[in-house]
Amino acid sequence: MTLSSGSLASQGEEEHPELSRPRPTEKYWEDYEDWKTHHPSAIESFDRFRAVAQGKLLTVFLDYDGTISDIVSNPDKAYMTDEMRDAVSRVASLYPTAIISGRSREKVYDFVRLPQLYYAGSHGLDIVGPKCDDGDHVELHQPAPWAPAVMDRVYLWCKEAVSDIPGANVEHNKFCVSVHYRNCEQKWWGAVQDVVHRAVAADPKRLKKAEGRKVFEVKPRVAWDKGKALSYLLGELDLHGRYGYAEGEIMSLYFGDDHTDEDAFHELREVPKECGAGVIVSTVPKPTNARFSVRDPGEVLVFLNKLTDLAESGVTKSLCTSVASGGAKSAGGRGEGVK
Repeated sequence: MTLSSGSLASQGEEEHPELSRPRPTEKYWEDYEDWKTHHPSAIESFDRFRAVAQGKLLTVFLDYDGTISDIVSNPDKAYMTDEMRDAVSRVASLYPTAIISGRSREKVYDFVRLPQLYYAGSHGLDIVGPKCDDGDHVELHQPAPWAPAVMDRVYLWCKEAVSDIPGANVEHNKFCVSVHYRNCEQKWWGAVQDVVHRAVAADPKRLKKAEGRKVFEVKPRVAWDKGKALSYLLGELDLHGRYGYAEGEIMSLYFGDDHTDEDAFHELREVPKECGAGVIVSTVPKPTNARFSVRDPGEVLVFLNKLTDLAESGVTKSLCTSVASGGAKSAGGRGEGVK
């Protein structure tokens, strides 16, 4: 099979400049405990978080793999626990909540199965609102609508190209293609990477290579990432206009474990008045733009339950108190998805 770029140009898709964000790369810690002085445990320093969050409405954004589900050898079996699903559901009943994942949004929805959430699949390239009464999601934004047709061909080519690499697995995520090497011996990692390099080289104007935890990805070369998706969703929620919140009265949180989550962490670093905080999920120190840390999905679960306690005890505001106060300025259409 030949992956030719010739047919792509005839599809009429628009080229976009690539988005470039600063990401920390240099080591700035002595050991894990020193690293935690830069990114304190969200559990151990919860009183500090509580003080910052007091009186604010929270918005909660969650990565999926490695954040609300464990990393597993077979990506098709990365199931979340019922306990985690209950916790996310409780959070979503009180705060606007979204999943922003590298998975296709259909695939991540099949794992999460919570219709009241917003979902941004393929690293934010496919964004939908909560399901309507007819059972369909409200489609909101696709910055690269031409990509799925291209990724169909990329997927088939990559799947054939890695067929002789033991342990390699190719996953079609609709707007991007993921080539996993978690189950490969280290001697094969370079071969997997070369497959992705060659796929991107077939059309470098429209495709780019990205990396995650034991995965290489082919993505559309557009100025979009998880941070852009987060900002888009905040704009779509329009909590200032719909509920009358002033600047500094909304605090946004993003939980993630991966290199791709750094874009969302960076986006929240730019929010003034301590109203944005990234929470990195990691058991090892690494450069990050996140403000807080937790060790694993188990600690994410603990933290999410603490967030619901804050709203239920009146420490933070919630969508329930927003509506009760008469702050909602619009209803119907997309607005009904904010609940």
